[in-house]
Amino acid sequence: MVDRPDTAALLAEAAGRSFAFIVGWPVKHSRSPLLHGFWLKEHSIEGHYGRLAVAPGGPALRATFDFIRATAHARGCNLTLPHKIDALALLDRLTPAARRIGAVNTVVKQPDGSLLGDNTDAFGFIEALRTGAPHWQPAAAPAVVLGAGGAARAVVSALVDAGVPETRLVNRTRQTAIDLATRFVPGDGRTVVIDDWSRRAAALAGAGLLVNTTSLGMDGQPPLELALDALPRTAVVNDAVYVPLRTDLLRRAAARGNRTVDGLDMLLHQGRPGFAAWFGCEQPAVTPALRRAVAGDLGA
Repeated sequence: MVDRPDTAALLAEAAGRSFAFIVGWPVKHSRSPLLHGFWLKEHSIEGHYGRLAVAPGGPALRATFDFIRATAHARGCNLTLPHKIDALALLDRLTPAARRIGAVNTVVKQPDGSLLGDNTDAFGFIEALRTGAPHWQPAAAPAVVLGAGGAARAVVSALVDAGVPETRLVNRTRQTAIDLATRFVPGDGRTVVIDDWSRRAAALAGAGLLVNTTSLGMDGQPPLELALDALPRTAVVNDAVYVPLRTDLLRRAAARGNRTVDGLDMLLHQGRPGFAAWFGCEQPAVTPALRRAVAGDLGA
């Protein structure tokens, strides 16, 4: 028996309006409805953005995509864990970004009813850096990326495209890092190299950017144990974790003078292309008021 998602509550909330939603398991904690709800109100758009809990596995996710195709007012969805990779084989078309990164976080229903899968995480990451650390020069120094999961895929893709000369990928499981690195062979003198987790502190030497894409340091997870002594004080430090908003890594980096960028801005910026496609708004902006509304009890 297929574990189909319950869409009745979502349809009732949308009440005949154009709508999109976040799909995940679990999904109750997601702040995406706050993000898109803010923009809908700001731009006076009669639309709705909700949540849909979808169990892991292809059948339930396939049923979700069939629901979007068959429902007149459905415009698409966002995908979060654990669906970003499973979606690749279930959509009608993929953007070059989604195909290259190997994950989908944004699904847009096309005029003919087909579904296009995109990945806006790389865009969100690079935009967060450009706004939070405008002095950062990608080509000036190596970058260090901790982790090799879905978020790391998008980050490495963005760094390679931005012209970072060397991306040092550090992960607890070496083979996973190797598998990721082989997806992005940049050429043109740029490289993606693997460093062992035991050498993560030494890998910071001479870096211009440090990015944590692991869950270490998140509320309820083990701490990220990382000495920052070798990291130049001119380097930018970014943590994809945003619960808590100011992680231990960011606090320690700021205390020694490094410019820091928290994980909330990546969430906000990655939402812009999807909102524009679903609701016909070309300029959804990331503003201090938006950060406050989405952060809520995070203290932004």
